Amino acid sequence: MRTAVVVGAGLGGLTVAGALARSGWRVTLLERVDRVRPEPTAVVLWPNGVRALRALGLGAGLDAIATPLPDGGVRRPDGHWLVQPRPTPDDDRVPVVVHREDLHDALIAGLGEQVELRTGCTVRTVHAVAGQRPAVGDGRHMFEADLLVAADGTDSAIRRQFAPEAAVVSSGCAAWRAVIPWYRAPRLPADQPLGGEVLGAGYRFVAASLGERGSSGASSRGGIYWVATAAGAPRPEPPETQLALLRRWFAGWPAPIGELLAATEPVDLVQQEIRELRPLPRAYGFPAGPGGVVLLGDAAHAMPPHLGQGACLAFEDAATLAALLRESRLPDAVAAYDRVRRPRAAAVVRQTRRMSAVLQTRGRLALRARDAALGTITPRLRSSAAAVAAQWRPPPTA
Repeated sequence: MRTAVVVGAGLGGLTVAGALARSGWRVTLLERVDRVRPEPTAVVLWPNGVRALRALGLGAGLDAIATPLPDGGVRRPDGHWLVQPRPTPDDDRVPVVVHREDLHDALIAGLGEQVELRTGCTVRTVHAVAGQRPAVGDGRHMFEADLLVAADGTDSAIRRQFAPEAAVVSSGCAAWRAVIPWYRAPRLPADQPLGGEVLGAGYRFVAASLGERGSSGASSRGGIYWVATAAGAPRPEPPETQLALLRRWFAGWPAPIGELLAATEPVDLVQQEIRELRPLPRAYGFPAGPGGVVLLGDAAHAMPPHLGQGACLAFEDAATLAALLRESRLPDAVAAYDRVRRPRAAAVVRQTRRMSAVLQTRGRLALRARDAALGTITPRLRSSAAAVAAQWRPPPTA
Protein backbone atom coordinates (compact mmCIF):
# COMPACT_ATOMS: atom_id res chain seq x y z
CA MET A 1 0.00 0.00 0.00
CA ARG A 2 1.32 3.42 -0.93
CA THR A 3 1.76 5.90 1.91
CA ALA A 4 1.52 9.67 2.21
CA VAL A 5 2.17 12.25 4.88
CA VAL A 6 0.05 15.39 4.55
CA VAL A 7 1.21 18.33 6.66
CA GLY A 8 -1.59 20.74 7.54
CA ALA A 9 -5.25 19.99 8.29
CA GLY A 10 -6.77 23.07 6.73
CA LEU A 11 -9.24 22.88 3.84
CA GLY A 12 -6.57 21.83 1.33
CA GLY A 13 -4.93 19.28 3.61
CA LEU A 14 -8.22 17.65 4.59
CA THR A 15 -9.29 17.49 0.95
CA VAL A 16 -6.13 15.87 -0.38
CA ALA A 17 -5.85 13.48 2.59
CA GLY A 18 -9.39 12.22 1.97
CA ALA A 19 -8.80 11.98 -1.79
CA LEU A 20 -5.67 9.86 -1.34
CA ALA A 21 -7.33 7.64 1.25
CA ARG A 22 -10.29 6.96 -1.05
CA SER A 23 -7.78 5.94 -3.72
CA GLY A 24 -6.27 3.29 -1.45
CA TRP A 25 -3.40 5.21 0.14
CA ARG A 26 -2.55 5.02 3.83
CA VAL A 27 -2.33 8.64 4.96
CA THR A 28 -0.89 10.33 8.04
CA LEU A 29 -2.29 13.84 8.48
CA LEU A 30 -0.24 16.12 10.74
CA GLU A 31 -1.60 19.31 12.30
CA ARG A 32 0.30 21.66 14.59
CA VAL A 33 -2.66 22.73 16.76
CA ASP A 34 -4.11 20.42 19.39
CA ARG A 35 -7.64 20.63 18.05
CA VAL A 36 -8.63 20.92 14.40
CA ARG A 37 -11.31 23.57 14.12
CA PRO A 38 -12.19 26.00 11.32
CA GLU A 39 -12.86 29.71 11.57
CA PRO A 40 -16.53 30.48 12.30
CA THR A 41 -16.78 32.34 8.98
CA ALA A 42 -17.60 31.33 5.41
CA VAL A 43 -15.91 30.83 2.05
CA VAL A 44 -16.98 31.61 -1.51
CA LEU A 45 -16.38 28.83 -3.99
CA TRP A 46 -16.18 29.71 -7.66
CA PRO A 47 -17.07 27.17 -10.37
CA ASN A 48 -13.54 25.77 -10.54
CA GLY A 49 -13.56 24.98 -6.82
CA VAL A 50 -16.98 23.39 -7.06
CA ARG A 51 -15.87 21.23 -10.01
CA ALA A 52 -12.77 20.15 -8.11
CA LEU A 53 -14.82 18.98 -5.12
CA ARG A 54 -17.24 17.15 -7.40
CA ALA A 55 -14.33 15.43 -9.14
CA LEU A 56 -13.21 14.20 -5.73
CA GLY A 57 -16.61 12.70 -4.98
CA LEU A 58 -17.70 15.44 -2.57
CA GLY A 59 -20.45 16.95 -4.69
CA ALA A 60 -23.39 15.56 -2.72
CA GLY A 61 -22.03 16.93 0.54
CA LEU A 62 -21.39 20.32 -1.05
CA ASP A 63 -24.90 20.55 -2.50
CA ALA A 64 -26.33 20.09 0.98
CA ILE A 65 -24.50 23.09 2.46
CA ALA A 66 -23.96 25.59 -0.38
CA THR A 67 -25.97 28.72 -1.17
CA PRO A 68 -25.81 30.29 -4.68
CA LEU A 69 -24.23 33.76 -4.69
CA PRO A 70 -25.95 36.25 -7.03
CA ASP A 71 -24.06 39.04 -8.79
CA GLY A 72 -24.86 42.13 -6.74
CA GLY A 73 -22.78 44.63 -8.73
CA VAL A 74 -20.26 47.19 -7.47
CA ARG A 75 -21.00 50.53 -5.78
CA ARG A 76 -19.10 53.48 -4.39
CA PRO A 77 -19.45 54.51 -0.73
CA ASP A 78 -21.95 57.18 -1.82
CA GLY A 79 -24.18 54.47 -3.32
CA HIS A 80 -23.41 55.30 -6.95
CA TRP A 81 -23.30 52.22 -9.16
CA LEU A 82 -19.93 51.51 -10.72
CA VAL A 83 -21.06 48.17 -12.12
CA GLN A 84 -24.75 47.25 -12.29
CA PRO A 85 -25.83 43.79 -11.06
CA ARG A 86 -26.04 41.17 -13.78
CA PRO A 87 -28.65 38.41 -14.13
CA THR A 88 -27.67 35.14 -12.54
CA PRO A 89 -26.90 32.57 -15.27
CA ASP A 90 -28.75 29.29 -15.15
CA ASP A 91 -25.67 27.09 -15.38
CA ASP A 92 -22.57 26.05 -13.46
CA ARG A 93 -20.94 29.51 -13.62
CA VAL A 94 -22.65 30.68 -10.42
CA PRO A 95 -20.37 30.81 -7.35
CA VAL A 96 -21.64 29.49 -4.03
CA VAL A 97 -21.01 30.48 -0.43
CA VAL A 98 -20.48 27.86 2.28
CA HIS A 99 -20.02 28.15 6.02
CA ARG A 100 -16.48 27.03 6.83
CA GLU A 101 -17.66 24.84 9.67
CA ASP A 102 -20.09 23.02 7.36
CA LEU A 103 -17.37 22.53 4.75
CA HIS A 104 -14.92 21.37 7.41
CA ASP A 105 -17.43 18.78 8.65
CA ALA A 106 -17.96 17.49 5.10
CA LEU A 107 -14.21 17.13 4.55
CA ILE A 108 -13.71 15.41 7.92
CA ALA A 109 -16.48 12.95 7.02
CA GLY A 110 -14.63 12.20 3.78
CA LEU A 111 -11.37 11.16 5.45
CA GLY A 112 -12.38 7.55 6.08
CA GLU A 113 -10.47 4.96 8.09
CA GLN A 114 -7.25 5.11 6.06
CA VAL A 115 -6.29 8.51 7.49
CA GLU A 116 -4.50 8.82 10.83
CA LEU A 117 -4.87 12.38 12.15
CA ARG A 118 -2.16 13.51 14.56
CA THR A 119 -2.59 16.88 16.23
CA GLY A 120 -0.04 18.88 18.19
CA CYS A 121 2.67 18.07 15.61
CA THR A 122 4.78 21.02 14.51
CA VAL A 123 7.17 20.12 11.68
CA ARG A 124 10.69 21.09 12.70
CA THR A 125 12.83 19.00 10.35
CA VAL A 126 12.47 17.94 6.73
CA HIS A 127 14.56 15.13 5.25
CA ALA A 128 14.92 14.50 1.53
CA VAL A 129 17.97 12.34 0.97
CA ALA A 130 18.85 10.68 -2.33
CA GLY A 131 17.56 7.13 -2.43
CA GLN A 132 15.36 7.54 0.66
CA ARG A 133 11.72 8.36 1.07
CA PRO A 134 10.92 11.92 2.18
CA ALA A 135 10.25 12.44 5.88
CA VAL A 136 9.38 15.14 8.39
CA GLY A 137 9.95 15.28 12.13
CA ASP A 138 8.38 17.17 15.04
CA GLY A 139 11.27 16.69 17.46
CA ARG A 140 9.76 13.51 18.90
CA HIS A 141 8.86 11.37 15.89
CA MET A 142 9.85 11.05 12.25
CA PHE A 143 7.10 10.50 9.67
CA GLU A 144 8.29 8.85 6.46
CA ALA A 145 6.20 8.11 3.37
CA ASP A 146 6.26 7.65 -0.39
CA LEU A 147 4.67 11.07 -0.86
CA LEU A 148 4.95 14.20 1.26
CA VAL A 149 2.26 16.85 0.72
CA ALA A 150 2.97 20.32 2.09
CA ALA A 151 -0.45 21.81 2.86
CA ASP A 152 0.90 23.76 5.82
CA GLY A 153 -0.11 27.23 4.71
CA THR A 154 1.60 30.49 3.90
CA ASP A 155 4.41 29.93 6.43
CA SER A 156 5.09 26.41 5.20
CA ALA A 157 8.20 24.89 6.78
CA ILE A 158 8.42 22.38 3.93
CA ARG A 159 8.33 25.07 1.26
CA ARG A 160 11.19 26.88 2.99
CA GLN A 161 13.26 23.71 2.56
CA PHE A 162 12.46 23.10 -1.12
CA ALA A 163 11.67 26.59 -2.46
CA PRO A 164 13.46 29.14 -0.24
CA GLU A 165 13.21 31.76 -2.98
CA ALA A 166 9.47 32.19 -2.30
CA ALA A 167 9.25 34.95 0.32
CA VAL A 168 6.18 35.79 2.41
CA VAL A 169 5.35 39.50 2.14
CA SER A 170 2.49 41.70 3.30
CA SER A 171 -0.18 42.53 0.72
CA GLY A 172 -0.65 45.90 2.40
CA CYS A 173 -4.10 45.27 3.83
CA ALA A 174 -6.03 43.41 6.50
CA ALA A 175 -9.42 41.71 6.37
CA TRP A 176 -12.20 41.15 8.89
CA ARG A 177 -14.81 38.43 8.47
CA ALA A 178 -17.93 37.54 10.40
CA VAL A 179 -21.13 35.50 10.18
CA ILE A 180 -24.16 37.06 11.87
CA PRO A 181 -26.53 34.23 12.85
CA TRP A 182 -30.10 34.62 11.67
CA TYR A 183 -31.49 35.32 15.14
CA ARG A 184 -29.33 38.50 15.26
CA ALA A 185 -29.24 39.40 11.56
CA PRO A 186 -31.15 42.52 10.45
CA ARG A 187 -34.23 42.05 8.29
CA LEU A 188 -33.44 43.52 4.89
CA PRO A 189 -35.93 44.86 2.33
CA ALA A 190 -36.75 42.57 -0.57
CA ASP A 191 -35.15 45.02 -3.00
CA GLN A 192 -31.84 44.94 -1.11
CA PRO A 193 -30.28 41.60 -2.11
CA LEU A 194 -26.88 40.61 -0.80
CA GLY A 195 -23.98 39.53 -2.96
CA GLY A 196 -22.54 42.82 -4.17
CA GLU A 197 -19.50 44.82 -3.12
CA VAL A 198 -18.74 48.44 -2.24
CA LEU A 199 -15.35 50.00 -3.01
CA GLY A 200 -13.82 53.04 -1.36
CA ALA A 201 -10.38 54.56 -0.93
CA GLY A 202 -8.50 51.48 0.19
CA TYR A 203 -11.63 49.94 1.70
CA ARG A 204 -13.96 47.22 0.48
CA PHE A 205 -17.09 45.55 1.87
CA VAL A 206 -18.79 42.39 0.59
CA ALA A 207 -21.78 40.52 2.05
CA ALA A 208 -23.62 37.29 1.23
CA SER A 209 -26.50 35.26 2.59
CA LEU A 210 -26.01 31.78 4.02
CA GLY A 211 -29.34 30.09 3.39
CA GLU A 212 -32.75 31.59 4.16
CA ARG A 213 -34.03 33.22 7.32
CA GLY A 214 -36.48 31.12 9.32
CA SER A 215 -34.76 27.84 8.56
CA SER A 216 -31.26 26.50 8.19
CA GLY A 217 -31.68 26.90 4.43
CA ALA A 218 -28.84 25.39 2.48
CA SER A 219 -26.52 25.68 5.48
CA SER A 220 -26.89 24.15 8.92
CA ARG A 221 -25.22 27.32 10.19
CA GLY A 222 -27.18 30.02 8.41
CA GLY A 223 -26.84 33.77 8.67
CA ILE A 224 -25.30 36.72 6.85
CA TYR A 225 -21.61 36.58 5.98
CA TRP A 226 -19.59 39.74 5.42
CA VAL A 227 -15.97 40.63 4.65
CA ALA A 228 -14.39 44.05 5.15
CA THR A 229 -10.93 44.88 3.78
CA ALA A 230 -8.87 47.94 4.71
CA ALA A 231 -5.45 49.09 3.57
CA GLY A 232 -2.79 49.01 6.24
CA ALA A 233 -1.53 46.66 8.92
CA PRO A 234 -3.70 44.46 11.17
CA ARG A 235 -5.05 46.15 14.27
CA PRO A 236 -3.54 45.08 17.62
CA GLU A 237 -6.55 46.21 19.67
CA PRO A 238 -9.10 43.79 21.16
CA PRO A 239 -12.09 42.75 19.00
CA GLU A 240 -14.38 45.30 20.68
CA THR A 241 -12.12 48.15 19.56
CA GLN A 242 -11.64 46.66 16.11
CA LEU A 243 -15.40 46.47 15.63
CA ALA A 244 -15.77 50.10 16.73
CA LEU A 245 -13.13 51.09 14.15
CA LEU A 246 -14.94 49.19 11.41
CA ARG A 247 -18.21 50.94 12.27
CA ARG A 248 -16.43 54.29 12.05
CA TRP A 249 -14.58 53.51 8.82
CA PHE A 250 -17.72 52.32 7.05
CA ALA A 251 -20.13 54.89 8.52
CA GLY A 252 -22.35 56.37 5.82
CA TRP A 253 -21.71 53.55 3.35
CA PRO A 254 -24.72 52.13 1.49
CA ALA A 255 -27.23 49.93 3.29
CA PRO A 256 -27.08 47.32 4.66
CA ILE A 257 -23.44 47.81 5.71
CA GLY A 258 -24.28 49.89 8.76
CA GLU A 259 -27.01 47.48 9.81
CA LEU A 260 -24.70 44.48 9.43
CA LEU A 261 -21.92 46.03 11.48
CA ALA A 262 -24.40 47.08 14.16
CA ALA A 263 -25.67 43.49 14.42
CA THR A 264 -22.15 42.06 14.62
CA GLU A 265 -20.73 41.23 18.03
CA PRO A 266 -17.01 41.15 18.90
CA VAL A 267 -17.10 37.35 19.29
CA ASP A 268 -18.16 37.09 15.61
CA LEU A 269 -15.11 38.97 14.35
CA VAL A 270 -12.11 37.21 12.74
CA GLN A 271 -9.18 39.42 11.68
CA GLN A 272 -6.59 38.27 9.15
CA GLU A 273 -3.41 39.88 7.90
CA ILE A 274 -3.32 39.50 4.12
CA ARG A 275 0.00 38.09 2.96
CA GLU A 276 1.26 36.54 -0.25
CA LEU A 277 4.24 34.79 -1.85
CA ARG A 278 6.59 36.90 -3.99
CA PRO A 279 7.95 35.33 -6.06
CA LEU A 280 5.99 32.13 -6.37
CA PRO A 281 7.99 28.91 -5.83
CA ARG A 282 10.15 27.82 -8.76
CA ALA A 283 8.49 24.40 -8.63
CA TYR A 284 5.52 22.70 -7.01
CA GLY A 285 6.83 19.14 -7.24
CA PHE A 286 10.20 17.76 -6.12
CA PRO A 287 11.46 14.19 -6.61
CA ALA A 288 12.72 12.65 -3.38
CA GLY A 289 14.14 9.13 -3.45
CA PRO A 290 11.54 6.74 -4.88
CA GLY A 291 8.77 9.25 -4.16
CA GLY A 292 8.42 12.98 -3.96
CA VAL A 293 7.21 16.17 -2.33
CA VAL A 294 4.46 18.50 -3.58
CA LEU A 295 3.28 21.94 -2.47
CA LEU A 296 -0.48 22.50 -2.19
CA GLY A 297 -2.77 25.42 -1.36
CA ASP A 298 -1.30 28.50 0.34
CA ALA A 299 2.01 26.70 0.74
CA ALA A 300 2.25 26.88 -3.05
CA HIS A 301 0.46 30.08 -4.05
CA ALA A 302 -0.67 32.28 -1.16
CA MET A 303 -2.32 35.40 -2.60
CA PRO A 304 -4.70 38.21 -1.62
CA PRO A 305 -8.34 37.11 -1.40
CA HIS A 306 -9.76 39.68 -3.82
CA LEU A 307 -10.84 37.09 -6.41
CA GLY A 308 -11.81 34.43 -3.89
CA GLN A 309 -9.52 31.83 -5.42
CA GLY A 310 -7.43 30.66 -2.44
CA ALA A 311 -9.56 27.67 -1.40
CA CYS A 312 -10.58 27.00 -5.00
CA LEU A 313 -6.98 26.60 -6.14
CA ALA A 314 -6.27 24.31 -3.19
CA PHE A 315 -9.17 22.08 -4.25
CA GLU A 316 -7.88 22.15 -7.83
CA ASP A 317 -4.45 21.09 -6.52
CA ALA A 318 -5.99 18.16 -4.65
CA ALA A 319 -8.13 17.01 -7.58
CA THR A 320 -5.21 17.27 -10.01
CA LEU A 321 -2.82 15.41 -7.74
CA ALA A 322 -5.32 12.62 -7.06
CA ALA A 323 -6.03 12.17 -10.77
CA LEU A 324 -2.35 12.09 -11.73
CA LEU A 325 -1.51 9.59 -9.01
CA ARG A 326 -4.22 7.25 -10.31
CA GLU A 327 -2.82 7.36 -13.83
CA SER A 328 0.98 7.55 -13.39
CA ARG A 329 3.88 6.22 -11.42
CA LEU A 330 4.63 8.34 -8.38
CA PRO A 331 7.77 10.13 -9.70
CA ASP A 332 6.01 10.84 -13.01
CA ALA A 333 2.91 12.11 -11.21
CA VAL A 334 5.01 14.49 -9.10
CA ALA A 335 6.67 15.88 -12.23
CA ALA A 336 3.33 16.19 -14.03
CA TYR A 337 1.77 17.96 -11.05
CA ASP A 338 4.51 20.57 -11.23
CA ARG A 339 4.06 21.08 -14.98
CA VAL A 340 0.28 21.45 -14.71
CA ARG A 341 -0.14 23.49 -11.55
CA ARG A 342 2.57 26.15 -11.87
CA PRO A 343 1.17 27.86 -15.01
CA ARG A 344 -2.36 27.65 -13.65
CA ALA A 345 -1.44 29.22 -10.30
CA ALA A 346 0.66 31.91 -11.98
CA ALA A 347 -2.28 32.93 -14.19
CA VAL A 348 -4.65 33.25 -11.23
CA VAL A 349 -2.09 35.17 -9.16
CA ARG A 350 -1.57 37.64 -12.02
CA GLN A 351 -5.31 38.33 -12.16
CA THR A 352 -5.45 38.71 -8.38
CA ARG A 353 -2.61 41.22 -8.31
CA ARG A 354 -4.27 43.28 -11.04
CA MET A 355 -7.47 43.40 -9.00
CA SER A 356 -5.47 44.27 -5.87
CA ALA A 357 -4.00 47.31 -7.62
CA VAL A 358 -7.51 48.53 -8.46
CA LEU A 359 -9.02 47.82 -5.05
CA GLN A 360 -6.21 49.42 -3.04
CA THR A 361 -6.20 52.73 -4.93
CA ARG A 362 -5.75 55.63 -2.49
CA GLY A 363 -5.44 59.40 -2.79
CA ARG A 364 -8.08 61.81 -4.09
CA LEU A 365 -6.81 62.16 -7.66
CA ALA A 366 -5.98 58.47 -8.07
CA LEU A 367 -9.34 57.50 -6.59
CA ARG A 368 -11.20 59.89 -8.90
CA ALA A 369 -9.41 58.42 -11.90
CA ARG A 370 -10.11 54.89 -10.63
CA ASP A 371 -13.81 55.58 -10.20
CA ALA A 372 -14.05 57.27 -13.60
CA ALA A 373 -12.56 54.21 -15.28
CA LEU A 374 -13.94 51.53 -12.99
CA GLY A 375 -17.09 51.07 -15.01
CA THR A 376 -14.84 49.84 -17.81
CA ILE A 377 -11.92 48.36 -15.86
CA THR A 378 -13.82 46.31 -13.30
CA PRO A 379 -16.11 44.48 -15.78
CA ARG A 380 -13.04 43.54 -17.81
CA LEU A 381 -11.17 42.32 -14.74
CA ARG A 382 -14.20 40.51 -13.37
CA SER A 383 -14.89 38.89 -16.73
CA SER A 384 -11.26 37.90 -17.05
CA ALA A 385 -11.26 36.51 -13.51
CA ALA A 386 -14.51 34.66 -14.18
CA ALA A 387 -12.98 33.20 -17.33
CA VAL A 388 -9.94 32.03 -15.37
CA ALA A 389 -12.23 30.35 -12.86
CA ALA A 390 -14.54 28.88 -15.47
CA GLN A 391 -11.86 27.45 -17.75
CA TRP A 392 -10.50 24.86 -15.32
CA ARG A 393 -11.70 21.30 -15.66
CA PRO A 394 -10.62 18.22 -13.69
CA PRO A 395 -7.90 16.19 -15.44
CA PRO A 396 -9.35 13.37 -17.55
CA THR A 397 -9.03 9.88 -16.12
CA ALA A 398 -9.01 6.57 -17.90
